[in-house]
Amino acid sequence: MTAMTRRSLVGLGMALPLLGQINWANAASPSPATNGGPARINYNESPWGPSPAAREAMREGIGLCGRYPYDAQYRLIDLFAAEHGLKPDQVQVFCGSKLALQHAVMAFTGSRSLVVPEPSYEAPAEAAVGRGTRVHSIALDARFAHDVDAMLAADPAAGLIYLCNPNNPTGTVTPRQDIERLLARKPAGSVVLVDEAYIHFSDAQSCIDLVKDHPELLVLQTFSKLYGMAGARLGLAIGQAPLLQRLEAFDGQNVAASPTLLAGLASLQDRQLVPQRKAKNARLRDQTIAWLAERGWRCTASQTNCFMIDMRRPGQPVVERLAEQGVLVGRIWPSWPNWVRVSVGDERDMQRFRSAFAKVTG
Repeated sequence: MTAMTRRSLVGLGMALPLLGQINWANAASPSPATNGGPARINYNESPWGPSPAAREAMREGIGLCGRYPYDAQYRLIDLFAAEHGLKPDQVQVFCGSKLALQHAVMAFTGSRSLVVPEPSYEAPAEAAVGRGTRVHSIALDARFAHDVDAMLAADPAAGLIYLCNPNNPTGTVTPRQDIERLLARKPAGSVVLVDEAYIHFSDAQSCIDLVKDHPELLVLQTFSKLYGMAGARLGLAIGQAPLLQRLEAFDGQNVAASPTLLAGLASLQDRQLVPQRKAKNARLRDQTIAWLAERGWRCTASQTNCFMIDMRRPGQPVVERLAEQGVLVGRIWPSWPNWVRVSVGDERDMQRFRSAFAKVTG
């Protein structure tokens, strides 16, 4: 990488003094479900991790780490492009889609502003503020979807308009026709970025097919969520080649590690992985939301691996009390101080959540 954000540098500075204190023999600890640790349903991670095929591919990839993994990267690009009817130069690999998102902010804003929904994923706004870019935060509409008309009206010369669909933290979906209307009416020169980190959990139609007809549309996907590879760092940026070339100015010779790329290939080739995990996640999510509804709690209509609960009072004390019970849930968004985000874990995680939630709200 040729560029690092201020936040990245701060994080690195905090981490370096700790490296010598880590007990590397114990660094790869068992999952919480097996070691009695807390239920970690706070970061929208997969409780199942990489698929069996992806894990085997990772083991094979270790032996290839002495060489640059360009061949594996090209194979991943070719497979993804073929699956979506794209040209290989319309797909770019990143070490996590967050990196692609940060580079998009750097490439398409600066003198021109950033428009974001609120609440939503904070990374683009944080990257913009760090470089002095003006940010317009637009409240979600009554459906908890993106208010695309208000986003269009925010700045007639916006540099980047960001949509997270399905949205994090609400888990809600913005209808495809709204996104198409945004693309049709957006200012000339404004880039629309649709972050599809959670698309695999939902019934929403991806916007990848729109890339062919919209030269200023950038779509991001990730292997961090449904594919269970948050710790392996693999994301994709999809757009017309000239648009992706503008990201490369900040990207350099970006390439993920061999084990990560081979795991991504194995994940794409497993045709049952997405439907199986989608169904399992939906069952656990909907069971938990139904349990909460029976007790009078209102939740967002989520189609992802997270949802939000309206606590009808400040949510931070609830987060802290749940942590005391060994259940870690998501942070509070300042614009929604009474709502708590809960990620969907495995069966045991959600049982622990229900038990702890009943205690702290009883």
